[in-house]
Amino acid sequence: MTSMPVTHEHPHGYITDKDKYLQRLRRIEGQARGISRMVDEEKYCIDILTQISALTSALQAVGLGLLDDHLAHCVLDAARMDGPDAQAKIKEASDAIARLVRS
Repeated sequence: MTSMPVTHEHPHGYITDKDKYLQRLRRIEGQARGISRMVDEEKYCIDILTQISALTSALQAVGLGLLDDHLAHCVLDAARMDGPDAQAKIKEASDAIARLVRS
């Protein structure tokens, strides 16, 4: 009989703030619909660009919050265990940071 590997499944770091993230994402969805409506109604370009800037900032804030939760929970937990899982989580976080910086 072969034993199954032990997994250390735990909730994602953002789970305690899930409702807050969902509320922010719903607000962002509303902003995106508002921008679409502005284009449809042929509003002034600068007004549309201002709303796009606000939407971008809102998305970045959500992304940074999720990244912070990921570092504080998933990466920290993996680092405490050390080994290849820790290295993989650190690389994964580093890649995510690079993507956020480029956006």
